[in-house]
Amino acid sequence: MTDFSPVGDSVDGKSPILIAPSLLAANLLRIETELVSAEKGGADWHHIDVMDGHFVANLTFGLPLIRQLKQISSLPLDVHIMVANPDAVSSMYLKSGADLLTFHIEATHHAHRLVEMIKSVGKKPGVALNPATPVSQVFPILADLHHVLLMSVNPGFGGQKFIESTVAKCHELQAEIQRQHLEGQVLIQVDGGISSETIGAMAHAGATVFVAGSGIYGYHNRKEAISQLRREAQKHRVS
Repeated sequence: MTDFSPVGDSVDGKSPILIAPSLLAANLLRIETELVSAEKGGADWHHIDVMDGHFVANLTFGLPLIRQLKQISSLPLDVHIMVANPDAVSSMYLKSGADLLTFHIEATHHAHRLVEMIKSVGKKPGVALNPATPVSQVFPILADLHHVLLMSVNPGFGGQKFIESTVAKCHELQAEIQRQHLEGQVLIQVDGGISSETIGAMAHAGATVFVAGSGIYGYHNRKEAISQLRREAQKHRVS
């Protein structure tokens, strides 16, 4: 059983800040070295973006790579499937080593059924929302989720600019989590344009899990990059 305990410490009884470096920004010719550097730098999860060329324009990682990563990683694999058919392929990613599996609400036909399937094999289900998708779409299944991933860029490519309206969406989602008394049960994750300049506003809005690509792998000192992100988030968080 994978240990989901965070590396990031809880401070003053507040929920810990979790940092998930995105493999999309790593040097893929040195992938094992890159993963190890992130782990030694204090990462909590490895974030792996799967893109199929249909739901999004880009093509990235697939099942064989996830199987290999599972063999060398000491951290949970946070797999985000940006695919047109999550209902059909999710089980394959779980069998290949995904510890957390996030699918898009826009692509699934049976979100609740898919969430229950992920949970039935002991893994953590998450739902992702594109920037133009209202957060209210996840409210009916919120209590069944481990996390909600707010995309703060349009999915498909790394290195994009942070979309400011994501902050308001995060506030709305956090308010609904509180209304349903799900604090500490459902995490808010954010992905896209996360840096020391943008992370504070999202932490203040209620996010506690941050995916960063170039904001970590773009720096030689991964430990300092991760520490700086965590410090900025801790300064502004609300829970």
